[in-house]
Amino acid sequence: MIVDRQGRRFRNLRISLTSACNYACTYCVPDGKRLVAARNELSAEAMIRGVEYLIEAAGIERLRITGGEPLVSPRFERFMSQVGRMGLADISLTTNAQLLSRKLPILLDAGIRRINVSLDTLDPSAFRAIARGGDLATVLEGMEQARAAGLQIKVNMVPLLDRNLDQVVPLLDYCLERGCELRFIELMRMGHLANDANGFHRQFVSLDRLLSLIGAHHEYQQADAPVDATAVRYRIPGKGYFGVIANESVPFCRTCSRLRLSSTGWLHGCLSSSNRHYVGDLLDKPRHQALPALQRLLVKALDDKQAVAFSGGATVMKIIGG
Repeated sequence: MIVDRQGRRFRNLRISLTSACNYACTYCVPDGKRLVAARNELSAEAMIRGVEYLIEAAGIERLRITGGEPLVSPRFERFMSQVGRMGLADISLTTNAQLLSRKLPILLDAGIRRINVSLDTLDPSAFRAIARGGDLATVLEGMEQARAAGLQIKVNMVPLLDRNLDQVVPLLDYCLERGCELRFIELMRMGHLANDANGFHRQFVSLDRLLSLIGAHHEYQQADAPVDATAVRYRIPGKGYFGVIANESVPFCRTCSRLRLSSTGWLHGCLSSSNRHYVGDLLDKPRHQALPALQRLLVKALDDKQAVAFSGGATVMKIIGG
């Protein structure tokens, strides 16, 4: 088992099926250009071997499938057909749900029972302004179909001072009424915001600000969460739960167990580090050759983790999967 001085190890793997996305959200790609697939993205077979090797080399227990937007990947169906056979404790997927209705049968056939949907507003005009792509009605219909099929849904919202602050309570109420847990995600100093302090503070909404807005409409109390959870979780008695991934307000680096594998074969041990480790060439090797080399790279990736708190990173979040 690969463990660092703080007792951290990699338990959770996030794999990006593609860097392409059918949205161009303002907090992710400020120039409005949609991210496209990289030329050298791994094949579905290489991605499957990558997950299998990382389960054995690092003790991965939980897998989240991300992008870009994973549902636009041409490797999606092939990858999903294999992922349920890997013996993992949990497999989930993060999507903007624009194609969810169309791809839902693939998810169900793969045994997926839990998804996260990125949704920043219930206002159609604000949706278009933030996402710069897609259609809100299609997203909501996809979510309803997924709920009807028995999928557990969490909704991820990035609150922005100048865009959707008025949607914090309406979106929370929407989720509570449908048994979905809403996760507010504090804006992160990543990509174009890593070196733009003014731009960051013009949009940043803190944990305290969120709780103040919610507290004006609901009584809440803090709830338990797993040791390595990223979210501070709250319960609204008789109604449900919500959480805040408060990267700035309540750093969680001390207990981080996440490892990321990009669609082009790079391991990222920490979002706040510019270090990355190429494993794409190992995925064509037989197990007995690949695993020792992979374990050496995992030691380096674990050493990349911040000791206390995220300090910013130039990597675009969408490229390595949220």
